[in-house]
Amino acid sequence: MPAALRSVALGLLLSVCPFLHADEGMWLFNAPPLEQLRVRYGFEPSAQWLEHLQHSSIRFNNGGSGAFVSPDALIITNHHIGIDCLSEISTERKNLVANGFLAKTRADELPCRSLELNVLASIEDVTARVNAAGNSESDRRAAIAAIEEESFTETKLRSDVVTLYQGGAYHLYRYHAYTDVRLVFAPEEDAAFFGGDPDNFEYPRYNFDVCFFRAYENGRPAPISHWLRWSAAGAKEGDLVLSSGNPGFTDRGRTAAHLAFLRDIVDPFILERIRRRELTLRKFAQRSTENERRAANELLNLENARKSYEGELAALQDPATIEEKRAAEASLRQSEPEPWQTIERALAADRALHVERRMFESAWGFDSALFSQARQIVRHAAESAKPNGERLREFTDARLIGVQSELLAETSTWQDLDARMLADSLALLLEKFPDDPLVRQVMAGKGPKARATELVRGTKLGDVEVRRALLEGGAEAVDASDDPMILLAKLVDERARNARRRWESEVEEPLRQAYAKIASARFRTAKSDLYPDATFSPRLGFGTVRGYVDEEGVTQPWSTTIAGLYDRAAARANAEPYDLPERWLARKGRVALATPFNFVAAIDTVGGSSGSPLVDRSGSMVGLVFDGNLPTLGFSFAYQERDGRTIAVHTRGIVEILRAVYGATGLVRELGASTNA
Repeated sequence: MPAALRSVALGLLLSVCPFLHADEGMWLFNAPPLEQLRVRYGFEPSAQWLEHLQHSSIRFNNGGSGAFVSPDALIITNHHIGIDCLSEISTERKNLVANGFLAKTRADELPCRSLELNVLASIEDVTARVNAAGNSESDRRAAIAAIEEESFTETKLRSDVVTLYQGGAYHLYRYHAYTDVRLVFAPEEDAAFFGGDPDNFEYPRYNFDVCFFRAYENGRPAPISHWLRWSAAGAKEGDLVLSSGNPGFTDRGRTAAHLAFLRDIVDPFILERIRRRELTLRKFAQRSTENERRAANELLNLENARKSYEGELAALQDPATIEEKRAAEASLRQSEPEPWQTIERALAADRALHVERRMFESAWGFDSALFSQARQIVRHAAESAKPNGERLREFTDARLIGVQSELLAETSTWQDLDARMLADSLALLLEKFPDDPLVRQVMAGKGPKARATELVRGTKLGDVEVRRALLEGGAEAVDASDDPMILLAKLVDERARNARRRWESEVEEPLRQAYAKIASARFRTAKSDLYPDATFSPRLGFGTVRGYVDEEGVTQPWSTTIAGLYDRAAARANAEPYDLPERWLARKGRVALATPFNFVAAIDTVGGSSGSPLVDRSGSMVGLVFDGNLPTLGFSFAYQERDGRTIAVHTRGIVEILRAVYGATGLVRELGASTNA
């Protein structure tokens, strides 16, 4: 295990009082770390500075971040965030993932049908209103649904109530949503993900993990008031940089018992599923070049997830992690033991429910895009007929438009791949529930492969007009449907709902109440310095650009250069995954090789932060976050700045490659950068 993951003791103490000595924290925009920035760096961002950064920053619905970088709604993010769109609009003859893309004019920009982008417009603390509704889970859910519906009706903005501090606070986030999003530029995957899986979460790095989109409204670039100006100089060693992104999740506020549950139950089962899916996809990809293209995006996602969860599990399996957590919480637990006891009872219930809930409600037993559509249609019909406050949270009025948009997007499903994934998940379902009567009904007397093939070939849900008719027809149309995927979704829905109901009442709600009490106790001792766990909502981070000494005693530099990229490719004989695209090799002579390419900063980020802009004191963009090094895999539980580093693409490197390798002078000009060498 990396030495960095053994140094969690300090970070675990920080979970009780996050601000001690490190540049730690995923801070709320309505509670920024102003005192820390002032004392440590002599930097006092104004309310206008923070508002500008907030409104320039973007959340991608597929789990990443980005930013506006021109007044014409040009957006920058990572290639690995944009790859879903690239895969969706690629064809066998025109593989945008492998070959890249550059729109020569606005008319050439390609629509990404399934992308939705959110820009945070405002935050409102609604804790008192949620708490006043009552203590039960149903009371809380009804209050949240009412708040979201009221907000959406008034503002027409996407409105999400975000639970913070494990139930200690509730904030209403209103977002402007962009659904007409078009691809402007993407490099070849070999350049964006240079080094592949072996270099993932490693450093030094040489990745051009960059992608540009544009947001449109009414057929024109969206009118925006806030965008980040491009820094010609970019980041320098020792600089203060700030990040604005959407970190996915952390568990720093969890108790020792909860971390043990993640170690023993949650992460091992997640890894079991990831490894199965990865193996199934690899076998599929090996059958043909076209299969390889179809599987590439999901394989990349699975490789990343596997390495991430393996690192997380390694941190949890280090005895120091949980022991130091237990020591850090001892005084609070001694003074108020009841919340910890409640958590332990809820975790015992979760242990008994875990496989059932994952296989049925999370649909791990039905790994199929077509089944997912069927379930959404079945539940849409059932939930939309109920009063708003009684619906499943993802079908409330404030979120219903997003569900409908996703179902009516003109996306393609590859039947052979969908059948292969469904067959493997049905086999897993049989392994977990070999003698279950409902599972026997699911299988209909067939083996996993035959049953999956029958379901996928028989369904008509791949046709958007069929989905539209079922959505518009409501419960009557769904009840009358003989589509095999609809019938399967209806067959297992009550079992899935029951697992969800039990989990919400026996696990989620007791945990919420217990953690709210613990959060209250922490507020009493560290209120001004306590940031909440990540929730895939906008957060602010800060730190300095600097190298580090790794676990083997090697000093790693603050940045790499483009020259280092070419050297690494040559040292590996340009062999996969260190093979540069042909145009990169042919145009090497045009490139200023000493230009900074990738760099590291001691800043607190986790998954979901990919695509986050890094800005300097002036608010200008100096880098684009795309990864973290190996020690950051323990950041879910504790931040440590000794050798944990966020990795970013340097703005100078981005412009140099766009100019010299791709000849993208129009894009460079739009960024406000020089087109000269």
